[in-house]
Amino acid sequence: MESIFHEKQEGSLCAQHCLNNLLQGEYFTPVDLSSIAHQLDEEERMRMAEGGMGSEEYRTFLQQPSGNMDDSGFFSIQWFNLNSLLTGPELISDTYLALFLAQLQQEGYSIFVIRGNLPECDAEQILGIMKVHNTCIAE
Repeated sequence: MESIFHEKQEGSLCAQHCLNNLLQGEYFTPVDLSSIAHQLDEEERMRMAEGGMGSEEYRTFLQQPSGNMDDSGFFSIQWFNLNSLLTGPELISDTYLALFLAQLQQEGYSIFVIRGNLPECDAEQILGIMKVHNTCIAE
């Protein structure tokens, strides 16, 4: 089992360990994820400002803590089922992700991992602003 990368849990850095274990390498550090979270916070602030910096919604947004990270080591990660046979993307909870992937593998589906720098995605910006709810239900 030495050829399988496994990053042991330290503190509350679940997102870091999840990503690194999923990607099979030391790709993300707490500093990397913090930087990404701060970038997302700034992008969200700019998007909210487009609706008017004097608006009540904008002022309320500025008073809220980051939804992308906190001082405990929490970083927000969102997973989606993008099966083209579905009517649209389905949000998958962190809890359900492992069960979902195991079920797909058992049913003979291929699971692809994408590595490298990915292009900008409007969906990420939208998710940063909007609250989304999991539509997947474990059977």
